[in-house]
Amino acid sequence: MSEHNQRILLASRPDGKPAPEHFKFDSVPVGEPADGQVLLKVLFLSLDPYMRGRMNAGKSYAKPIEVGDVMEGGTVARVVRSRHPDFAEGDVVLSYSGWQSYAVADGATVRKIDASAAPVSTALGVLGMPGFTAYAGLLTIGQPQRGETVVVAAASGAVGSAVGQIAKIKGARAVGIAGGADKCAFLRDELGFDAVVDHRAPDFAAQLEAACPQGIDVYFENVGGHVWDAVFPLLNDFARVPVCGLIAQYNDTAPRPGPDRLPGVMREILSRSLLIRGFIQREFVDQRPAFEREMAAWIACGQVRYREDIVDGLEAAPQAFIGLLEGRNFGKLIVRVGE
Repeated sequence: MSEHNQRILLASRPDGKPAPEHFKFDSVPVGEPADGQVLLKVLFLSLDPYMRGRMNAGKSYAKPIEVGDVMEGGTVARVVRSRHPDFAEGDVVLSYSGWQSYAVADGATVRKIDASAAPVSTALGVLGMPGFTAYAGLLTIGQPQRGETVVVAAASGAVGSAVGQIAKIKGARAVGIAGGADKCAFLRDELGFDAVVDHRAPDFAAQLEAACPQGIDVYFENVGGHVWDAVFPLLNDFARVPVCGLIAQYNDTAPRPGPDRLPGVMREILSRSLLIRGFIQREFVDQRPAFEREMAAWIACGQVRYREDIVDGLEAAPQAFIGLLEGRNFGKLIVRVGE
């Protein structure tokens, strides 16, 4: 092909907050697919908080990105050349092509998207990994019951907004935590959360307590930090805490100052019979068909709504990702890479 593949690589590992110098732009010839492969033109790139952990060299649940490699990420792409019997030119697929404009992928690693069912970008958000993370984590670990109080941090984001709406569908009371008046208004007025609290408020902890007069039965953790500090005293006996993310702590370079609070936390976990369970959505892959069926139905009938924050151009990805870690996005953050 005459076009070149524009790529964004990991230039160096951040020590603390990522900055533009930790990313490198380059351009290479577009590859050719071998037997069983497809050549993809990337249309949309998902930006997600987990990518910050991939930039570190430390041990985690997945292999880190090597310096000099393409930044990882989920994508929606169009097949431009196929040497796989199940895919034809023009098919739109979900892939894991990363931060680049073209990619060669094995046919076994991509999945067709029905472009007539919903905007294809939703395969990276409410109908994709974030939506499934909310569905599986809340229903499998949180197990909300009718009349219980479910609190979710980062509630205006792709995962958090789905958690709150699913909680409402299950008959629970949904309390969202978000940053800023616009995000709080969106949760309350457009998504129908029962109560919303701004974590930037100086009296945030007092406002959260007032919003949860019967305590908290399920807390979906996306943030950590001072949000967790305010939530923890309000957890009821037998409360369930699915731990999905800790975005407030991803850029920490050392333990936070202060006394060791772990013994006190462990004592409360014991005395209140708390369930605190970290998870990765891939653990629940067997639930994927049920999620796709139920979430599509909820969207179709208006029980679940979503918001996308789309930025244009692959070159915008580093700054958009830096902003994501600081809470500057509003909704599911997606980069529009190609038309």
